[in-house]
Amino acid sequence: MLDLSFRITERYRPFEVVAPGFEQVAEATGGRIQGLRRTQEVPVAPFAAVEIAVDEVSEAGLVAGLATDDGDHVLAGYDPVDGTVSIEVRRQGRTTVVNEKLVTLEAPFGFAFVLCENQVTAVADTGKGWQPLLTERDGVSALLDLRDPATLSAHAFAYGTRTEAGEVAVRTVRAGAFGYTGLRDPHLVQRPDGTALVRDGKAYLTFTCAGMGFFQQAHWGVFTLDLADQTRLEQVAQLYTRRDGLLLGDHAGQLVVDEDGQTFVGVSSWGDFAFDGVHVRHATSDDDLLRGVHLLETEPLALPTSVSSWDPSFTRVDGRWYVAFVESPSQDPFSFHPALAVGGPGKPYHTGLELVGVDDTMREGEGPIIQQVAGAWHVLASNKDAEVYPVYDLEMKHLGSLDAPYVTNIPHPQVVNLPGGGNLLVTFDGTQYGEDVLGYGGHGDVVVMAAH
Repeated sequence: MLDLSFRITERYRPFEVVAPGFEQVAEATGGRIQGLRRTQEVPVAPFAAVEIAVDEVSEAGLVAGLATDDGDHVLAGYDPVDGTVSIEVRRQGRTTVVNEKLVTLEAPFGFAFVLCENQVTAVADTGKGWQPLLTERDGVSALLDLRDPATLSAHAFAYGTRTEAGEVAVRTVRAGAFGYTGLRDPHLVQRPDGTALVRDGKAYLTFTCAGMGFFQQAHWGVFTLDLADQTRLEQVAQLYTRRDGLLLGDHAGQLVVDEDGQTFVGVSSWGDFAFDGVHVRHATSDDDLLRGVHLLETEPLALPTSVSSWDPSFTRVDGRWYVAFVESPSQDPFSFHPALAVGGPGKPYHTGLELVGVDDTMREGEGPIIQQVAGAWHVLASNKDAEVYPVYDLEMKHLGSLDAPYVTNIPHPQVVNLPGGGNLLVTFDGTQYGEDVLGYGGHGDVVVMAAH
């Protein structure tokens, strides 16, 4: 279909504990630390990390995490005497160890505290890359809710020793926004007419930043992809959502930048997912969402469906806004399929949307992309059951499938029209990170295909 045949040209795994360019603390201590050192820097959202390069550790052990000025804290720690890694919460002066595990770490090593939503993970690098040691969500969230803006703002980045009785020799400390264990759900940042936003040879895309945990532990970011070297992927913005009184990591959506620089946002409400519903949310912003850190104020988008929805895709064709999305009658068990809506001539993207059609022949189909290829508009999607990328016209008539390798999970077929001609397909796979500790959710590899 589309007279294109895609073949995989690049496959790589983006991974960062502290997101490069989003450090709030970067210290080359080169010395010894005694006691807990609390910084003045506070996370913007509950997706944060503290990363320590440890040269030597004494019987005092070491800790990293978040602490208040009155002594309360959420910390991941290592005790070399007992040979344990632990996660502890101190609340109103009372300390509770919510999880621990027998682990031996030989210096030098890297040690990190990672917060994704209310889930805390202790991570170490003993020379073979960062590996999760221990994680806990229920025990943490039973004692405090770091999604609460007032609670989070009282907690600053902290690191040091478990007690005052010894020291830890630390080479460097980095703290700031958590990065990602993998990337998924790619979607081009576009103009209203569907043109990809490309600057200096780099295409802008949003990705879901896989977290250390399930869907609630992921968040959303903006990246640039160097079209001349598709292994060069750089994060330029962190996007979080403030809704229902909480700071959340809603993700899987699209940014549309209009001619005046205003940005339309469509995003899915995965940030508080509990197997009882998902919906598409939207917002309009005058801020430059393509750089920096942002808390988005969103509201539900009125889509023509009575069931759950996610993965919105917006494009204006001949004066009318088309919105592709996933329609899901059930999330336990999961059942979902692609759908398409359209607005009236000259109407805004978020009003008067009417259903064009759905493809409910599939049980697991998502990732709809509206894209113009060879002068014609299409809706592209991903069908896990058949392991194909179905292609539809703007009436949701099934035309066939893309000739492209179908990798694991439910890869989204983000076709990129290159400025000089030719096409790429940017997607992801289901390769997990630390599944034995973290469970499902830490995928995936970035997969790039070129058309021949």
